[in-house]
Amino acid sequence: MLQHTLTEQVSTVFVADRKKRVTIKDVAQAAGVSTQTVSRVMNKFSYVSEETRQRVEEVVEQLGYNPSTLARSLIQQRSYTLGVVTFGLKHIGPSRTLNGVADKADELGYMLLMKELDNFDTNKIDDVITSLLARQVDGIIWVAPEIGDNHAWVDARMDKIPVPVIFIAMHSRTGVSSVATDNYQGGVMAMRHLLEGGRKKIGHISGPLNWWEAEERKRAWRETLSAAGLEAPDCHCVEGNWSSASGEQAFLQLLDAFPDMDAVFVANDQMALSVLREASRRGISIPSQLAVVGFDNLPEAAYFYPSLTTISQDLQLLGEQAVQSVVEMIQARHQGQSVTAQSKFIQPTLVVRESSR
Repeated sequence: MLQHTLTEQVSTVFVADRKKRVTIKDVAQAAGVSTQTVSRVMNKFSYVSEETRQRVEEVVEQLGYNPSTLARSLIQQRSYTLGVVTFGLKHIGPSRTLNGVADKADELGYMLLMKELDNFDTNKIDDVITSLLARQVDGIIWVAPEIGDNHAWVDARMDKIPVPVIFIAMHSRTGVSSVATDNYQGGVMAMRHLLEGGRKKIGHISGPLNWWEAEERKRAWRETLSAAGLEAPDCHCVEGNWSSASGEQAFLQLLDAFPDMDAVFVANDQMALSVLREASRRGISIPSQLAVVGFDNLPEAAYFYPSLTTISQDLQLLGEQAVQSVVEMIQARHQGQSVTAQSKFIQPTLVVRESSR
C-alpha cells in the first residue's frame, strides 16, 4: 500500500511538468517529508530513521533528482569544498591515503581543492592556508605527514584558522583534531609475533627517523625487546628512507653489525622486499635462518618470495575517516554546536605469511 501511494505521488510530480527541473521541494512533497529531511538524507546525516532514508532515496531515484551544488551553497552558505594539503606524493602511504580522501569526499558531496607543499617554511604554510580560505573551503585536511618540526606551527596558529582542520599522521596534540594509524601498536604486534616464534635477536630497519611514523615503529621495536628482557642497542637498528634501495643498504649494514640476527622487523614493505632479495642472494634461508616482518601490507606483499608477513594499515580507511571527521565538524559548526577536538587512531592488523612461519 505504501509503495502504491508513493508511486502515485511521484507520478503526479512528473505529470505536473515533465520539462521542469526536479527540486528538493518536489522530492519532499513526493516523499511526504520536509525539505530539511531531504537535505539531511542527501548529506548523509546519521540522525534520520532508516525508513525515512529509504523512502527519500527511492523518490530521489525515481524523480532523477540532482541537487544543484550552486543553489545548495548559496542557501546554506557553504562551498562544499575541502582543502587538502599534501607533501611527498612520491611516497606510497600519502598517495594511498588520498584515494580514501577522494572517495569519501565524493560520497558526501564535497569537492577537493589540493595544495602541495614542497617545503615547510612558515610563510609558505601561511600562504597555503590563506589561499584555501580565499577560495571559501569549508574545512582543511592536512595530509602532509609529521616530519621533523614541520608541524611546529600548529599550536600557535590553529586558533586563527576559521574553519575546521584535521591532521593525518601526526602525534596527538591537545586541542587539535587528528587521525592516524597506531604505528606504535603495529610495531608491537610485529615484535610480539617474532618473539612468540622464538626469535630473540631481532634487528630493525627503520624509516627516516625524522618522520613521526618511523620513530613510533622504532620505539615499538626497542620497548618490546626491553619488556622481554632483551637488548636493543642502536647498532641493531639501521635507518632507511622508505625506498627499496635504502632497504638493501640498511640490510647490508645490519648484517655486518649484527651477524647472528635471527629476525628483522622492517618499517615498510618496500624496504622489506630488498631484504628478501638480498637474503636470497646470500643464501640466507627465510624464515628458518631469518624471519622477516614488514609494515603496510602492500597489495604486492602477498606475491613477494617468500610471501611477506606484514602489518596491515588501512590507508584507504585513514583517508575516509579524515573526511568523515572534518565533515562532522563542519556540520556541527553550521548548526551552532561546539566542536571538541579528537585524536583518533586506526588499529592495524598482523598478516602472517611465509616470511616468518
